[in-house]
Amino acid sequence: MIRIEHLHKTYPLERKAKPAAGTTVAALADINLHIKKGEIFGIIGRSGAGKSTLIRTLNMLERPSGGKISIEGEDITTLDNNGLHRLRQRIGMIFQHFNLLNAKTVAANIDWPLKITGKYTQQERATRVTELLDLVGLSEHRDKYPAQLSGGQKQRVGIARALANTPHLLLCDEATSALDPETTQAILRLLLDINRKLGLTIVLITHEMQVIRNICDRVAVIEAGRIVEAGDVAEVFLHPQHAVTRSMVAESTPFLAETALLPSTQPSTLTGITQLRGLLVRLTYVGDITYQPILSSIAAATPALITILQGTIARIKDTPYGQLLVELRGEPADVAQVFATLDQHNIRHEVLA
Repeated sequence: MIRIEHLHKTYPLERKAKPAAGTTVAALADINLHIKKGEIFGIIGRSGAGKSTLIRTLNMLERPSGGKISIEGEDITTLDNNGLHRLRQRIGMIFQHFNLLNAKTVAANIDWPLKITGKYTQQERATRVTELLDLVGLSEHRDKYPAQLSGGQKQRVGIARALANTPHLLLCDEATSALDPETTQAILRLLLDINRKLGLTIVLITHEMQVIRNICDRVAVIEAGRIVEAGDVAEVFLHPQHAVTRSMVAESTPFLAETALLPSTQPSTLTGITQLRGLLVRLTYVGDITYQPILSSIAAATPALITILQGTIARIKDTPYGQLLVELRGEPADVAQVFATLDQHNIRHEVLA
């Protein structure tokens, strides 16, 4: 769906700024990403990392300084104004602060992008508006004004408006960061439902790992204008490689904070665990194996002593996962047997100390 190759974006520094005038600051540096048709792709990073700039290049609200962006095989960096107009009718965008027209009703806000294309009759537009209101669950609010809506309802209007022209791609610019946790979950469920019903490719940016974990298929982590880590959400979330990713995972999941950041030479730093005499091992279960009593079976079949120290079970989108921190004691042959059995069941094991 989207292929980004060696993308750069720089901004000139103001004359009063140091260093001297004429220099530039890099907002994006050598970005390379491939986004598949029909997937929900997340871009996560701290404030100022460059994620908003990156997503705005996908509809040319920000012109790249270098590199190439292809959407459905078309290099959009070469488009003129007419080409950009056609492109933006295939791309919907949801904004952090809704950006609704306060003087227009809910129905009129959704109708506006249909009206300005000049391609539809009034009846066609009215039919489409009704369809979208039903899709986002706002049929009974069609004649209200934005000031009469909650934040979550306003964002639903924004989603309906973004879908008005039946886009192939939906961009979400921090679409839930202005919402409370309960409303955030409702909006995420709506986006996931839209993705499944319409087969719509969604690219979203966020600073919240929980958003990525709940609905995304793959994720890229951006820091200082560069992609520092990318891959399937489960792999990035459960086995973060970059320090920035580990830090963000730690903030969203306290258990993972303790295990992922645990210094291998200091097992006693883990809360409540002191004077460990065996191996400190982290086990990761992904999929249906999460709910099976594999560890109990292993413990019954080997003389090795397995002590569960901490654990968690949760979900990444539709996939269950579990992580256990265990102390493993026994003869080398017994420990090897435990590891071999874990490998047979595709349970990842990492010796921390």
